[in-house]
Amino acid sequence: MQAQDALGKLLKLPPRTLEKGLPNNIVWREGVQVMRMDLHMHTEVSHDCKTALRDIPAWMLRTNTRVVAVTDHDQQRGGPELQQIIRDMGLDDRLSVIPGEEVTTSEGELIGLFLKERIEPKLSPEETVRQIKAQGGLVLLQHGFDPLKRYRLRPEATARIADDIDIVETFNSRLSRHHWNRVAAEWGSARNLPFSAGSDAHTLRDIGEAWVETPFRLIHTPEQLITALREGQVAGRWTHPVEAYGVKQWRNFNSQFRRDS
Repeated sequence: MQAQDALGKLLKLPPRTLEKGLPNNIVWREGVQVMRMDLHMHTEVSHDCKTALRDIPAWMLRTNTRVVAVTDHDQQRGGPELQQIIRDMGLDDRLSVIPGEEVTTSEGELIGLFLKERIEPKLSPEETVRQIKAQGGLVLLQHGFDPLKRYRLRPEATARIADDIDIVETFNSRLSRHHWNRVAAEWGSARNLPFSAGSDAHTLRDIGEAWVETPFRLIHTPEQLITALREGQVAGRWTHPVEAYGVKQWRNFNSQFRRDS
């Protein structure tokens, strides 16, 4: 596969996987292969999402989103299941999946990354953090500064667990205003935290709409992720929530007829 990638770069042709015929969009900047990471997305395992796990690897290759964190609502199994699908497709030298969970605490949502087991909802933020750390995981604060986000972590809870937060999401494609992404960046900068981006995808085509671009590498450990985030640049496409809702409904309808919708 690496030889095919090099040949595609030399001939300026879009590479494709050898045996699957899948699109494989490889991006180079100044001679370095780069990739995108989306650390906040949902799948069919979430109660409010229909994105089939089996459809995600092809979309990851198509969009150069080489690393995703599967953060289904109060469920952890989506990440390991997607990892197995990628292994079965022979793509585990190209794509990385971080098992995670968007946990509903008693005071709003938090994301845990690199989880080995599901964390029960409705625990206190402090207990949720303790359980994430007990699994060797990372605590990611997502959309926590948007007052119109129904399940954002309450400001007083954010203040209490601030020293335990490992990553702050500074670009979320689904906030009420892009302004709140800037507020998150200021908060994270003051604490020297690594920045992440999350599409908060609830349809297949949403995946990768927010990203961190960083030199290509496989991500298997928290330490590797932190290094990649520190070396990366956050970017994305913000969509007004009203428009995003309409697009979601259309994509869900359209997906009944097109597998890549």
